[in-house]
Amino acid sequence: MDTFDIGGELTVGRIGLGAMRITGEDVLGEPDDPEAARELLRRAAEFVDLIDTADSYGPGVSERLVGEAIGPDDDVAVATKGGLLRNREGEWLPRGDPDHLRNAVLCSLDRLRTDRIDLYQLHTPDPDVDFEASVTALAELKDDGVIEHLGLSNVDVEQLDLARDHVEVATVQNRYNVAYREEAAVLEACEDYGIGFIPWYPLAAGDLGSVEGLADVADAHGATVHAVALAWLLARSPVTLPIPGTASVEHLEANVAAADLELTDAEVARLR
Repeated sequence: MDTFDIGGELTVGRIGLGAMRITGEDVLGEPDDPEAARELLRRAAEFVDLIDTADSYGPGVSERLVGEAIGPDDDVAVATKGGLLRNREGEWLPRGDPDHLRNAVLCSLDRLRTDRIDLYQLHTPDPDVDFEASVTALAELKDDGVIEHLGLSNVDVEQLDLARDHVEVATVQNRYNVAYREEAAVLEACEDYGIGFIPWYPLAAGDLGSVEGLADVADAHGATVHAVALAWLLARSPVTLPIPGTASVEHLEANVAAADLELTDAEVARLR
């Protein structure tokens, strides 16, 4: 599998695991079988070396399960996110004030059972908080050594450039997939800057039927449309780091295998 150096030094394979789906239904509460979720994570450590979670998944459940399953002896980078709350009604609520972020990082450290987070990402800009204040608070925690690398999520190019005035940005995590390309400008900026781009919803939540030619390319390779969608993301730019989520070891193995699926230039162009 091809690799990418997050922050120029943290080497990871270019397909990781998104750990949002190991929680309960609608990303709330405990999964039906917590031990099965931990086993999935332990098996994931055999196939990938990047696992992405967030404090709002559960809330807190995904991080705790990752902390229970992935230890210091596992050669796995753990990325998490803070600054987006989840209430009992399932609403996502931005919360980017510095005091909240500082406390959120401490809570994530505890749940992940670590003293330093490999990659911590501001989950989303808070429209009620000065964006620079949010970034500066996390930059200070990076200076303190509790965050190794700092990332952003759900930002535009202007916000990315503003953050880069204050801190080295290692990754950006925005929605992007073969069926949704509205964040192309951010991806291209990341490529220009050598910043990792983590596309969330890399499989469009399974809704790939609208992509013309995708099924034909899959048939030509004897592969699934999901595998081709991941292979397309890898071919789209050398900085993309897809993190498909799954609750199934079988699907995990299939997702990782997509790294070995080589699309021709014509096929990549056809799916553009």
